[in-house]
Amino acid sequence: MSRSGAAVAGGIAKRGRPPSSPDGFCTPEKRVCAWRAMDPEGPHPRHWGTEQVCDFLCRNGFSEPGLLRRFRENQITGAVLPYLTKSELKDLGVFNDPIHGHIEIHPLLVRIIDTPQFQRLRYIKQLGGTYYVFPGASHNRFEHSLGVGYLAGCLVRALHERQPELEINQRDILCVQIAGLCHDLGHGPFSHMFDGRFIPLARPGLKWKHETASVQMFEHLITSNGLENVMEDYGFVLKEDMDFIKEQIGGPLDTTPRRGLWPYRGRPEEKSFLYEIVANKRNGIDVDKWDYFARDCHHLGIQNNFDYKRFLKFARVCEVKNKKHICTRDKEVGNLYDMFHTRNCLHRRAYQHKVGNIIETMITDAFLKADPYIKIEGTGGKHYKISTAMEDMEAYTKLTDNIFLEILYSSNKELAEAREILRKIELRDLYKYLGETRSEPGKEITEEQYDRLPADIVASRPKNVLQDVELNAEDFIVDVINMDYGMKEQNPIDKVRFYCKSDPSQAVKISKEQVSRLLPETFAEQLIRVYCKKKDEKCLDAATKCFIQWCMDMDFTKPQVNTLLHKYPYTQIHPFPEVRDALKHSWFQRSLVLCVGRASCPCCLSDPRA
Repeated sequence: MSRSGAAVAGGIAKRGRPPSSPDGFCTPEKRVCAWRAMDPEGPHPRHWGTEQVCDFLCRNGFSEPGLLRRFRENQITGAVLPYLTKSELKDLGVFNDPIHGHIEIHPLLVRIIDTPQFQRLRYIKQLGGTYYVFPGASHNRFEHSLGVGYLAGCLVRALHERQPELEINQRDILCVQIAGLCHDLGHGPFSHMFDGRFIPLARPGLKWKHETASVQMFEHLITSNGLENVMEDYGFVLKEDMDFIKEQIGGPLDTTPRRGLWPYRGRPEEKSFLYEIVANKRNGIDVDKWDYFARDCHHLGIQNNFDYKRFLKFARVCEVKNKKHICTRDKEVGNLYDMFHTRNCLHRRAYQHKVGNIIETMITDAFLKADPYIKIEGTGGKHYKISTAMEDMEAYTKLTDNIFLEILYSSNKELAEAREILRKIELRDLYKYLGETRSEPGKEITEEQYDRLPADIVASRPKNVLQDVELNAEDFIVDVINMDYGMKEQNPIDKVRFYCKSDPSQAVKISKEQVSRLLPETFAEQLIRVYCKKKDEKCLDAATKCFIQWCMDMDFTKPQVNTLLHKYPYTQIHPFPEVRDALKHSWFQRSLVLCVGRASCPCCLSDPRA
């Protein structure tokens, strides 16, 4: 990452202005007045567009092609020009990104990046526990956030250049870029493990999302680093633009909007399409996904089949039911199905990997045991736990993946249990995977049922099966995974509108049947994986049989299990005729048959090696 000019570019604020100038005008205000006097009939320099700025630079000796190109690419306007010296003009922030190449960052964004709150993202793994399975997945939230900020600028500028009538201004562009840059500020240790696993167990009933913390951390970043004046120097209307940025990250600020009314404050309904760039709640097509698809696939070693550059080329705003939405060409519908298919593949192959998930479960267990004894200092010297740090952004700034090592290397006796769990992860002594099943449509497990699933599996224990083995609900881990295309059981492409080459102003819907008969019939399914904390062979055999019987009781699909299938080939001829007859029925063909109550049945022998 080339940051040679970042310090200078980052210093564009009132306190960073040059003390004197060759023309004798020592303050920006006087220089602006002088420029105004040179051309009293023209617009005020603060209102100059990018091309007017470039013309002015050429007339005043700043005619290097590279400099002018950077100004045009970054859409620098007259609001910035009074505060830039010659060296600052040449030194906009440049980052060498492995995914997008050399990306130039607006000086205001550099100021945001160079803060403790943003630098914290360097110490939070993008994929959490997945790094323990895919050794290349060592990237962090920091570089992903840079990429999203960059792509957000690419998309909003593409719309501006293609459709000037949308009246996208420099404030809009910068606000969208800042929202992309800061959208993940609120992630906790190991990213989604924190809000998806740890917080629901540490604080049951708390409805908390990392997006909420991202908004709070953004506010804290701006105020604690004194960036309000810097933003105003760049032409921001502070209240309006701050609301716009926060709404792009976390949704409407008004939690109880009146039905039928525009719920956002930052921008009017005429600019509704701007809310579809960073986090698209309409159909899920946004620059956040574009970056993590490309970045995660690069580090995981998985092929990325989605080309976001084609979307940039064909993106266009059309009116749909009196609202303006981002649409794309009709011929791009296949590319969008590829996008959601890529998302599904990444979840199946990496994000929901059975080993990565159980490692995150073990880290969660360790954090839960350590939580009462960890003290993180926040505002005013008040101390917070891991589970309460997000209540104070000063404390939350200090909470990163480093808490793992803090526990692991601690000599505190109170952390002994947590430390032992983390040591087992280091030694690859993990909870044992028993198998995976799928719920049938209409019989999905709900969140309210999650807590009682381990007890239900224990209660399904067949008679005469290893009765000398003690198994309790605490010995089982049940991981319920809801897989979809991003909108639960809905097809997200149904929410996308397309335009034709012959009439680019008319938005149309394209049904799945118009695209291909090979596309999915259903867009959501539920996986249930079961693990056991006990590791001896007898316990694992008994636990696996409990899991199989539970699948039968629940009428779930035939489970994929680790070892028992090889020991007991149920699909072969069974020694008892009643079971052999049952195997002919479709229900048993979808599930494993576990014969119960017959001591001489090989399925039910107390010693599986007999």
